[in-house]
This record gives sequence, structure tokens and C-alpha cells, in this order.
Amino acid sequence: MISKSPIAAGVLAVVVVAACAPAPTASTPNGPAAPAEPAASADCAARGPTAAYYDDRTPGEIQTGGVRMIELRDGHEVWTRRTGNSPMKVLLLHGGPALTHEYMECFASFFPQAGIEFYLYDQLGSSYSDQPEDMSLWTVERFVDEVEQVRQALGLNRDNFYLLGHSWGGLLAMEYALVHQEHIKGLIISNMTADFGKYAAYNAKLRSALDPDVLSRLGEYEARGDFHDPEYQQLVVDSYYGEHICRLEQWPEPMARSFEHLNQVVYEYMQGPSEFVPGGILQGWSVWDRLGEIEVPTLTIGAAHDSMDPAEMKQMSELVQRGRYLHCPNGSHMAMWDDQEVYMRGVIQFIQDVHAGAFP
Repeated sequence: MISKSPIAAGVLAVVVVAACAPAPTASTPNGPAAPAEPAASADCAARGPTAAYYDDRTPGEIQTGGVRMIELRDGHEVWTRRTGNSPMKVLLLHGGPALTHEYMECFASFFPQAGIEFYLYDQLGSSYSDQPEDMSLWTVERFVDEVEQVRQALGLNRDNFYLLGHSWGGLLAMEYALVHQEHIKGLIISNMTADFGKYAAYNAKLRSALDPDVLSRLGEYEARGDFHDPEYQQLVVDSYYGEHICRLEQWPEPMARSFEHLNQVVYEYMQGPSEFVPGGILQGWSVWDRLGEIEVPTLTIGAAHDSMDPAEMKQMSELVQRGRYLHCPNGSHMAMWDDQEVYMRGVIQFIQDVHAGAFP
């Protein structure tokens, strides 16, 4: 769960290795090493640039670099982009609610080289998709149905479909699995607890460790409801974001761009007005007691400096029927950025293990 900051408001590419076959990945005690740059084979050279990579359009149609707008049953459209061509296919669910796919563009530097096809996707209400003003649309149940419609449109199924949700996207992935897990080959819950109350409690614990003067100033703004005041937002960024959201000294451009495109209306309606004041319609949400219903292989990801309790991420991996836990010792909520090698290595290893039938 992530809120917009003044970094996003003020200051706040895909690298694709196109090869006919993915480079082999060497194993290490900590998972697969980064694959070597793939060399073009004689077969690849013979087929030239027409070798299948995106191949998501019928012959004669205009190629779009993998971008496809999917029309939902209610007439709204959502944006997706495919990268790669592989029997291992990952649909990425971004956080927020109502951030964008953009902060997940970093997966393009890792997945294709590992032979993994993936789909970036802006959920309804997010920047690249339609942004209707009908507030009745913003329910967990409708988002679950939206993901199912996207899955069907993309042709993903139990033989090839891996679902990775980060933050709010992790909440959505859990809810989707509880309704439609018969379609999933592997589930990845990244940096999200299964209980909104636990998230709020851990948030309060982290807040209590702040400097007393900062706490006093935050309280003054919150008492007045001045959550959009630039000084309040800067206080949140300076005291919290750099420790628990992304620990890099400078936010990567795709991440900053994503925060700039946050739909604040949807975010506040569902999540609440501030990272420090969680609420909205998600208040009271929990599937903690239902995790045992999830049968598919599941990876949960936590980070030492996350705004979510990493101990809960580990416990969740033990509550699902077939779980594995990935810990990012140097990461925060955006561990795919600030503990990138550990994060990506662990996710790729999980997908490859499940696909090879090597997951316990």
C-alpha cells in the first residue's frame, strides 16, 4: 500500500534481450545466477527479425510492441503490455491502489533473460487505462473480476499462468487466488500482509520510533485533516519513505514516474489519506484465516525495512498449503528496486522450480 509523496508531485525502459532461446541459468546456493548475455544461434540468424517474440497479433495486423488494450464487459478498457515469448507467463499486479505498472518496468531487465514472458498491466482507474469517476467501481470484488477478464483475454491458464502482486496488488492476488486458483500455476505475494489491521498496527509501530518533534508536527496536520499540505507530505517523505518505502538515495525514474501518475481519488477512497492514516474501504479487510485454502505453490516476499512486517510474510508462507518465503535483507517496500538482485533471483528461482515440477 503506497501513497503519493511530494517527491512524486515535484521531482517525484524496457531493456529487452531478444533471443530465439533464453540463456541458460547457472545455479548457486542462493538461487540462479544472472544469465550470460545470449548469443545469436545460426537458427536465430536464419529466421532473422521475424522470429516470434511478441507474436500476439495475427499476420497482417499492425504490431504494437506488445501493447494491447483489453475491453472489459462494462465497456471500459485496460492497458497491458507483453514482453517475451515463453511457456512461463507472469501477470504483474501493481500497488497503490491506483498506482501504475511503471514502477514494475524493472522486471524487463531480468525476466526475458531467464526465459520468462511477462505482462505489465494498469488496473482500471490507473493512468494508462480508463479512469471512470463512478466510485461504485472501486471494490475488491470488481478488481478480482477484472483480473479474471484480463487473464482470459491474454490466454493465460493453469499450465502457464503465474500471478505476482505487489503491495495492494498482493492483496488483490490473494483475493483472486481464493476465487480462481484453478487457473493459477504459481502465486507470488510481494510485500503485502493478509490483514489490513496488522498492516496498520505495524505502521503505527514504525511511526512511534520517529523523532518526537516530527511526531508532534505530523499530529498537528492530521488533526486538521491537512493531508495534502506540502509540508505534511514532505515530513512523511523525509521521516518514513526513505527508510521504509525505497531506500535508494534517488528514486529510479520509472518509480518516480509511477508515483506522479497515482490516481489520488481512488487511492484515498480505498486506502486512506496517508500512509500514516490507513483507512478507506480496505479498513477491516483480512484473509488471514483463509490462507490455508490456497493450494497452489506460493511465494511470499518480505524485506527487513519494509512498511509491512516481514515476520508476517514468513508466517503467511507457512499458512498456505505449499509455501516458500523470500527475505530481502537490504530491502524495503520496493525491494524489487533496493534489494534487486536478491528479489529477482528469488522470484525467478521460484517460477523455474514450479515450472520444472521441482517445487515441494
